[in-house]
Amino acid sequence: MVEKLTYSVTEAAEALGVSRPTMYELIRREGIPTLKVGSRVLISRKRLTEWVDQQAGKEWPNETV
Repeated sequence: MVEKLTYSVTEAAEALGVSRPTMYELIRREGIPTLKVGSRVLISRKRLTEWVDQQAGKEWPNETV
């Protein structure tokens, strides 16, 4: 099975454990990065993970203290 590089909004919401409307609100208010492919809004799995790590207070990989 191929691991997905992107999530739909519904899949991203499920991964975060939030509702679909809450996911759209996070995209709008919190700046979760998205990309459009045709009419679809997709969220990079990697960027979503990075966003979660940042929200949890972890350092970015190339960040200097």
